Amino acid sequence: MVNTSIIGVGMIPVGEHWDTSLRQLAYDAVAQALEDANHPPVDALYVGNAYASTFNKQSQLGSLFADYLGLDGIEAYTVEAADASGGVALRTAHMAVASGAINTAIVLGIEKATDIVAGSRTRARSIGLDADYETPQGATVPAMAALLMRRYMHDYGVELTAFEGFSVNAHANGKRNPNAMYRNTLREGAFQKAPMVAEPVSLFDGAPDGDGAAALIITRADLAPDRASQPVQITGSSVATDKFMLQERDDMLWLNAVEKSVQSAFQQVNLSHDDLDLFEAHDAYTILTTLVLESAGFVERGQGWSLAKDGIITLDNQLPLSTFGGLKSRGNPAGASGIYQAVEATLQLRGQAGDNQVANARTAMIQSIGGLGSTVATHILQI
Repeated sequence: MVNTSIIGVGMIPVGEHWDTSLRQLAYDAVAQALEDANHPPVDALYVGNAYASTFNKQSQLGSLFADYLGLDGIEAYTVEAADASGGVALRTAHMAVASGAINTAIVLGIEKATDIVAGSRTRARSIGLDADYETPQGATVPAMAALLMRRYMHDYGVELTAFEGFSVNAHANGKRNPNAMYRNTLREGAFQKAPMVAEPVSLFDGAPDGDGAAALIITRADLAPDRASQPVQITGSSVATDKFMLQERDDMLWLNAVEKSVQSAFQQVNLSHDDLDLFEAHDAYTILTTLVLESAGFVERGQGWSLAKDGIITLDNQLPLSTFGGLKSRGNPAGASGIYQAVEATLQLRGQAGDNQVANARTAMIQSIGGLGSTVATHILQI
């Protein structure tokens, strides 16, 4: 297998794009990425999307977008793994190029959530839960996250205020990001006063749904220097799974798929936690971020929240997290979130992150999660 490199990136602001079609969102992001990569010949298009069949009543996105982009005849299809869809699509493209089967691929993450609203959207998102044993009982993703958070608070004697540092940090970074959906400052103390969605998960805890599209151009590493001035290599790539339902796991406060995917990615590159300059985590809920930090080995069990409380995760500290606002402030375009992470990490490594720049960034880890840890995609990017 050969190494792969990212040679082009593009993304649109996450928001409520009421007047823009799904195919136009795709076109806008891919056009930026192709321009950034100096329009190389493309062999394949891999689409990361979770909910188009329910949100937009549309499937077969690969062919739809290839047609609209004028890429007739290329290999093109959708990769689905709930909110990990973007990360898994990136893995698919990386493997296709690394195997030598193709030379250059487009990876597109896309989601258009605002075509449906309120309870209809919540129900549509619930297809990521078990349709036989969870959703018939009224389970939703926020509700399951709330149960997980309540169990953590009980087992470790943690108060709700312990988690607010993650949301405060995300908004502190997101307010500098012109592509962020919510660029407001979240003041300390506001977190625990926010309206509850599923107690103890509140409006200031969970990431807001948004429309978005982000794209990457990936090619063989040996071709990259001729096509881009600052190629970013994908040096580690791993996907792992866990028991689908929380109640089936031996320990619901330990994310096995996170542990396995991180260990695999590190082993591929012979790196450790101390080698990372930043981490783009899947911060859909603060409890998820907390458990990720513990299961990935950054901190001992029951102490994930302390990295936020102690300021370890800020842009100028030892583990910058959610450097462009993460899902919480930039917004959560579901199946596209993993590609937004990859674009943002690429900009960091190129030194093109503007006001969000992490000084001297050379190694980044990004992680995309489907459900509450049932699918986890982890990638390491280096320059």
